[in-house]
Amino acid sequence: MTSTKHKIVVEQHEDGFVAYPLGVVGCIVGKSDSADGAVKDLRSAIHFHIETFGKDAFQDDSSVLHAFLTEIDVPNPH
Repeated sequence: MTSTKHKIVVEQHEDGFVAYPLGVVGCIVGKSDSADGAVKDLRSAIHFHIETFGKDAFQDDSSVLHAFLTEIDVPNPH
């Protein structure tokens, strides 16, 4: 069996974790109480998405090389 690598984002929220892939046509999300669980749920969702919509549902190569999270201050309008 072959596999394909996908770049994903995992976010932690007050009520758990969500994970989603980059470079996808459509919306695919994994959710769980843990980061590992969200990734596992996402892996299953991607597999189902490919079986349902075909490999063309994903871009051949996402242009994102690396993603990071930061915070900035933005003044409120008067």
